[in-house]
Amino acid sequence: MPRATPRKLSKVSRPIGRPPAGAREGEKVKDYPQLSIRLPADVKAKLQALGLISAKPHWRLISDALECYLREHSEAERRIVEELVGRSRSRQEPPIGDRS
Repeated sequence: MPRATPRKLSKVSRPIGRPPAGAREGEKVKDYPQLSIRLPADVKAKLQALGLISAKPHWRLISDALECYLREHSEAERRIVEELVGRSRSRQEPPIGDRS
């Protein structure tokens, strides 16, 4: 007499693959602009080591380092940086009719 195979309990279905890992909710790293830089070997080694021990991607470490660096500057300098960032964003955004 054949044995009946046990039924699997239904699980809540989850999407296949890794969840989006952008800086903000719903963002995907693959949609970010790419940046290519040359680093001295010791700086690259430090970046790799920090990524390994903190379990953070390089883009996140660099982003955190920039935020830390900006905190050391005066409020006036941070305002100028934000103004320049705003100008840069406005040039990158597609016209309103082209947004999806």
